[in-house]
Amino acid sequence: MTAELVRGQNHPLSQVRLEIRVSAGAPIVAGATIGDEHGKVHGAEWVAHPGAPVLPGLEVSRQAAADHRLAVDLDAVPDAVHRVSVLLALPTGAGGPTRFGAVPAPSVTVTGLDGTGVAAYTITGLEAESAVVALELYRRQGAWKVRAVGQGYAGGLADLFTDQGLPEAHQLAGSINEAVAQGLARSVPAPPPRTPDTDRSRQTTAPALGPDQSAGPAPHGTSGRVPPQPTSPYGTEPPAGQQSTSPYGNQAPGAPGQPTSPYGTPAPDTPEQSAPQPSYPGGAGATDASAPTAGGPVNYSHPRRQNAAPPPPPPTAPPAQPEQPAQPVAGDATGWSMDERLYNQVWGMFEDLARTTAAYRSAVDFADSRMEKELDQVLSDPRSRIGGQGDAAREAARAKHAQLVDQARAALDRDITQLTAESEVVEPALPPAYARWDNPVWHGYRVPMEIPMALRVGDLHLPESAELRIPLLVRLPLERGLWIDSGRAGSLDGSFTDSHDLRRLGMETAVAHAARLLAVYPAGEFTVHVIDPAGSGAQALAPLVRTGVLAAPPAAGAVGVAEVLARLTERVDLVQMAVRGGAADSLPPGFDTAEQLLIVNDFPHGFDDRAVTQLRYLADEGPAVGVHLMMVADREEAAGYGPLLDPLWRSLLRLTPVPDDHLADPWVGHAWTYEPALVPPGSQVLQQVLTQVATARTKYT
Repeated sequence: MTAELVRGQNHPLSQVRLEIRVSAGAPIVAGATIGDEHGKVHGAEWVAHPGAPVLPGLEVSRQAAADHRLAVDLDAVPDAVHRVSVLLALPTGAGGPTRFGAVPAPSVTVTGLDGTGVAAYTITGLEAESAVVALELYRRQGAWKVRAVGQGYAGGLADLFTDQGLPEAHQLAGSINEAVAQGLARSVPAPPPRTPDTDRSRQTTAPALGPDQSAGPAPHGTSGRVPPQPTSPYGTEPPAGQQSTSPYGNQAPGAPGQPTSPYGTPAPDTPEQSAPQPSYPGGAGATDASAPTAGGPVNYSHPRRQNAAPPPPPPTAPPAQPEQPAQPVAGDATGWSMDERLYNQVWGMFEDLARTTAAYRSAVDFADSRMEKELDQVLSDPRSRIGGQGDAAREAARAKHAQLVDQARAALDRDITQLTAESEVVEPALPPAYARWDNPVWHGYRVPMEIPMALRVGDLHLPESAELRIPLLVRLPLERGLWIDSGRAGSLDGSFTDSHDLRRLGMETAVAHAARLLAVYPAGEFTVHVIDPAGSGAQALAPLVRTGVLAAPPAAGAVGVAEVLARLTERVDLVQMAVRGGAADSLPPGFDTAEQLLIVNDFPHGFDDRAVTQLRYLADEGPAVGVHLMMVADREEAAGYGPLLDPLWRSLLRLTPVPDDHLADPWVGHAWTYEPALVPPGSQVLQQVLTQVATARTKYT
């Protein structure tokens, strides 16, 4: 039975391998410090945080999140350590709350390897504090106990570390905040929560006001899908009701001693979109049971319905035989439409692959550390150095290591096989907004009547499952701009060393993304502007120019740059004033209510200080009022402007024109290899789609 602690209360620990679960109502940073018998932290190497998440016997999350799993092995901590303090902090500069009094009270639960609760503590009474020591595990007379602390610090991590005696407290706090900012910048963004009365249909009588800014980060679960049940790397099935295994591998109930890690256990299904998700799919060629049979657009809002989203229709495939995995079915997740069900299903696949790979990697790490420890014990015993006893012990340690790794790999392979089968079913069912350019669905393309949920911008995969591709989609309307990195750092294998080729390929990638955006919006509801100061992108821009889908010819020279930026910044100002004044219907006659996309090539060529300031303004303020930015640039070439542009790069989602491992998932922080969604060489699909867009726009106007 879980002991509910109050501030200052302690409780004995009967186990040394533990999981500490943190739950909060907003993204927070979780870390830990180790201290000596007086509680003093002797240096930065005694602190586990997102920038350095692993210490002996301790592993914490790698980025800010609303939920965390921290792994603790008290037998593995150094003998000099007598105290492990779990700390929580609000990330700085992330645009979220700056004090714990503005968020729900965080809770911390200590559990055993099997998930059984040992002690729990809800941290109440916080107000202006932005960092807090939640609880501590401490050693007394050879035994370990847990104490509820709840000590908050209004000065944040710097004050917390100073109180624990850390000499370089302010420097370490700054490096942690920097690591968290970098993690947030490169992680796949989560879509806003889905509410029953959300209306995603386009309002043509009002200006485009961009995404709902009230949405926050989302929890895992909306999908409603049942993820593949990963098995333990040690070959045991997880207990009934348990949704996934630990990276170290969960044991069968009653089996002693196999450690688990926080990252392999997904949160229980809750209404999704709060757990991170990149934007995902809708179905092509599939019939939506909830859609009207007449030809009009689907009403996603259901204003008269207050109940939850309907469950997915039962699969038509025959029930699976015992001991066999269920046959995958496209759209088996919860949602109002087939598009939404497919979106949630692909999101669930993304999370499943992230977590099962984390389980495998942690199991291998555990096997490595276990073998190393056993070999050290052999070498430290003089008796094992004579005769064959030492050789036999070393061989046994290696055999045990190989067995553990093989069992972990077998569990991973089973999950990958099931996810691959699901991908083979889902991929052909995706509608144009989520399909690859080589998908036959584009042959039947027609300009849509409403905006889809999301847009595919590429694929993601991991080294352990290189053949399994997970679509990367971003929610629409865009919530942040896109940066197509044309620098040499964007080449994973180093095959692209010619800067001219990378810039050309970067611009072709930007055109492919822009064409897809034009294709998935209704006629007249998406406008594209281009700034090409030196005209170097003329060849790549030819499909957009030739079909006439651009608002105007690409702007060239300093004069063209200034004119386009002035027009778009004025648009942002007008819409902001109208919205704040509650007069969105009083905009000037002829005001373009469509979403606006600005493509900037060869930045910073042709940009003076004023133009740079306007560009940063559009990146910061534009998305909320329907003005979006897509930059094709090499960050190193823009270094002449100094650190002033750092916030600009961080505000954009970095994509590369060649495969690169720069994106992180929002659960365990894997570095995923990203591949852009490019048009196959020699294909005419781009020309055909843009021609239809241009024809529909002519009829619309």
